[in-house]
Amino acid sequence: MPLSRADDYLIHQYPEPIDTVFTGDRHFYDRYYFNMHASDDTLFAVMGMGQYPNLGVTDAFVSVNHHQQQTTVRASRELGSDRLDTKVGPIRVEVIEGLRSLRVICEPNEWGLALDVTFRGTTEALAEPKSWTRVGTRVTQETYRLAQVGSYEGFIEIDGERYEVTPDRWGGARDHSWGVRHGIGEPEPRGIRSKVSPEMAMGFFHNWLPIQFDDHMVKITIDNDHAGRRLLEEAVRLYNLGDPREPEHLGRPEIDISYHPGTREVAGAEVWFSGPGASDLRIRTTPLKTVYLKAGSGYMYDGYWGHGVWQGDDEKVEGVITPIGEPTQRLGISFLNETLSRHETNDGRVGYGMHENLISGLYLPDGFDSPTAVAPQTGTS
Repeated sequence: MPLSRADDYLIHQYPEPIDTVFTGDRHFYDRYYFNMHASDDTLFAVMGMGQYPNLGVTDAFVSVNHHQQQTTVRASRELGSDRLDTKVGPIRVEVIEGLRSLRVICEPNEWGLALDVTFRGTTEALAEPKSWTRVGTRVTQETYRLAQVGSYEGFIEIDGERYEVTPDRWGGARDHSWGVRHGIGEPEPRGIRSKVSPEMAMGFFHNWLPIQFDDHMVKITIDNDHAGRRLLEEAVRLYNLGDPREPEHLGRPEIDISYHPGTREVAGAEVWFSGPGASDLRIRTTPLKTVYLKAGSGYMYDGYWGHGVWQGDDEKVEGVITPIGEPTQRLGISFLNETLSRHETNDGRVGYGMHENLISGLYLPDGFDSPTAVAPQTGTS
């Protein structure tokens, strides 16, 4: 294994070059994620970049919901032996100050999407609970993530329009996660998984809400299995940098979601908290704009493009334009949805932030009793 620039930093964890990770599992990844909005429904942008050392691939994407269509620019190349090289095609991420400020760039391209924005955290980066799952005898997820809300400054160009991004109006969230998560790279044969996790018995209900208010963040995670049993949870209020107040744990988060008829797409939600010492805070969410990660980002392998999937010796850059103005246009891409929402509390505060929602397979508490079940049409029982 050759040395890289990262080997001159005092960051080694074991006696190998830094490009060597702790496991040979091909599903190891290290990924940036960002979302950005104008505190209204002007547009919603989601950006991401991942490295997959055991697959030798790095890829990145920018997706923007604007004027009834989603535009995605994506790129992939061989990772090489320099983990500090975070440029993939026209997209790159620069760490200006660790845990405080990062810059995301998408250079001008033929699909009319370009941006140069700097994220500055308004809260500390929050270390989330570690995710760990096993299917049969195999660990299928062991990941660690930090999350943070902040402001953006710079510009974005989309569909021939240019928006000046100013920190008084433009906000959003970012995360950085790493570890092992199955679903990266080319699919494997199911093998014994067909027995230990048959498709009809599988289900996963996921909600991730980093909500940004003027002086604090409320960060909520709810992961349940198909029967509604809790797998992972978090509910914390984190005050802005410079505020001496300690983080507040709000209790066990609960969520009630209404869905658009004939879909699993969120039409609205309410979050509250239970258990000893739980906060009496209630938050009602109203969706404004959604980025559908299934539409070209790589989060869902489509038989051609996916996170960590080898795209050949040459760097590859592509654009994907997806109309999303009509419900029928969204049916095939609504799965892992990043929904910018307006959040209003029972004490009158208003904030903005994403409601990330995924329902895979069955979710019996909401009536999804088969992998293809959807919310009933209006007027049906």
